Amino acid sequence: MTTLATKPRRGRPPKVARENHDTRAELIRSGLEHLTEFGFSSSGIDPILKKVGVPKGSFYHYFASKEDFGEKVIAHYDEYFSGKLDLHFLNTDYSPLQRLQHFVDDAVQGMTRHNFKRGCLVGNLGQEVDALPLGFRAQLTTIFMGWQQRVETCLIEAQTCGELDQNADCTQAAEFFWIGWEGAVSRAKLVQHAEPLLLFIQYFLQALPK
Repeated sequence: MTTLATKPRRGRPPKVARENHDTRAELIRSGLEHLTEFGFSSSGIDPILKKVGVPKGSFYHYFASKEDFGEKVIAHYDEYFSGKLDLHFLNTDYSPLQRLQHFVDDAVQGMTRHNFKRGCLVGNLGQEVDALPLGFRAQLTTIFMGWQQRVETCLIEAQTCGELDQNADCTQAAEFFWIGWEGAVSRAKLVQHAEPLLLFIQYFLQALPK
């Protein structure tokens, strides 16, 4: 039997390719919602697949493993959250320290909207890191460093405009910000209200040398 070569069609990519891409993106979004609420170690893929309507046997058509899936979800969350940080920290309509406050106010609204069931995916995974695949540790550390750099840049700008003392250690303050912030987010989930978030930013800003 002779097989005839099919000449590639120009224009739009095949429909199947588009469907595969869309399904993969839907699985990542569903995974993001699920893992943000329940974590990675205790989560199976069944609820994620069910929400998207994908048979369990088809999962490995889109991802090499659960670990590969987790890495893609984490990367997607970082892209989303880094964009949110840039939206606030690069907004020159407000002073640098006001931008930090606005970021917190936005987070309060988001956690309230989801009834404090969802927190920070990266922070949540950091708390269960010993039970995670080894590759996750380096990925999470790199992400935190990227977020920390954004806060540090904002604080350096606060020094430039006179909001912050010139001798302030912006690198150390930025690291402290994320250590404290992740703790505040976890506490807010526990008590199911925003007070830990508001308390954290109040004392963080007060502690900065002016």
